[in-house]
Amino acid sequence: MGTLADLLLPQLVSSKGTPWHPHRGFETVTYIIDGIFDHQDSNGGGGTITNGDTQWMTVGSGLLHIEAPPEHLVVSGGLFHGLQLWVNLPARDKMMAPRYQDIRGGSVQLLTTPDGGALLRVIAGELDGHAGPGITHTPITMVHATVAPGAELTLPWREDFNGLAYVLAGRGSVGPDRRPVHMGQTAVFGAGSSLTVRADEKQDSNTPDLEVVLLGGQPIREPMAHYGPFVMNTKDELMQAFEDFQKGRLGTVPAVHGMTAGGPQG
Repeated sequence: MGTLADLLLPQLVSSKGTPWHPHRGFETVTYIIDGIFDHQDSNGGGGTITNGDTQWMTVGSGLLHIEAPPEHLVVSGGLFHGLQLWVNLPARDKMMAPRYQDIRGGSVQLLTTPDGGALLRVIAGELDGHAGPGITHTPITMVHATVAPGAELTLPWREDFNGLAYVLAGRGSVGPDRRPVHMGQTAVFGAGSSLTVRADEKQDSNTPDLEVVLLGGQPIREPMAHYGPFVMNTKDELMQAFEDFQKGRLGTVPAVHGMTAGGPQG
């Protein structure tokens, strides 16, 4: 894995969620900042996450899953704010047994800068000796930082990691040369032993602080073949994944009260 794209692949989820669908060869990381999200998979994992919670699903050899906000939230037009990452698995782990981690917001490692200008939530990996609860298969760090207007945050970062900052809300700058960034943008850092993020003095009217997710990991440096819901190493492995799904080898939709093929019932 030579680039950040190999580590983190975007997954777009509509306001009504997704129907049952398959995955193989990677991990999905769903982080909910505001709102509610329901998840269920054919391996028996799942649950409901809300403010600050994370679902870390290691797909491995494959499963079926469904994810959606509850119907009452969709109907009421309630707030729904979060993100999902796709984290690649090394070849040795792509066919491992699926695993599900339910990481509650109250279990993350909370840190602050000496001046109180930033609050850090370490979700997975390690930051300056402080470990988050998420268990990863390759060294990865995931941090949600809230930076007050005008405050600057400089964090030690492993030199063998790549690194990026995704702006969830607000405006600011990154790096020693203060490259401007704003909501929805991603900054990719170059080589070095630290990451620097600064919040603008004035933020948007609906955003009191700069909110960023800081991500990075140790490159896997393996070929990657990605198509649809599968992330493998070769085209042949992708074809095998589709064949296994079509023949029902990735699991079956469980008949559970309250969950239909179209999504969770309110």
